[in-house]
Amino acid sequence: MDHAITILLWFSVVACGLLAGLYFAFSAFVMTALGRIDTTAGVAAMNSIDAAILRSPFMPLFLGSSLSSLALAIIALLGWDRPGAPAMLAGGLLYFAGMFVVTMLFNVPRNNALAASDPASAAGAELWARYLREWTAWNHVRTIASTTALILFVIALLAR
Repeated sequence: MDHAITILLWFSVVACGLLAGLYFAFSAFVMTALGRIDTTAGVAAMNSIDAAILRSPFMPLFLGSSLSSLALAIIALLGWDRPGAPAMLAGGLLYFAGMFVVTMLFNVPRNNALAASDPASAAGAELWARYLREWTAWNHVRTIASTTALILFVIALLAR
């Protein structure tokens, strides 16, 4: 069991790092760049990114890391006396809530609304302006949650 936990922790560290980097890029410069171009072009680019990401290695990593973080939280609760359990629990819950739940409740619905919009209309332009603010704010949460979970998983590894 200890070997399996170590593998889950390493997978989660790598996955958190990859996703934190992706989310950081969007928060740091991608959304700013998309917001600086014509609304129709910005919406088309974001919709293209959203369509491509669903058929990319992102999805197995997104789902796999969500499951591994939840598994680590459960393992930590069941083996609270094991070294690193508090960090595993905190990292697992933070990642699942701050990355997976935030994505599903806040980012995905905004992506769906953007895909259904007409960016050439006044309502579409207003939606795009709101999307840039709100989607990016929630993306900041995913960036921080993924980065912090990575640190907590490393702490758990070091404690083991």
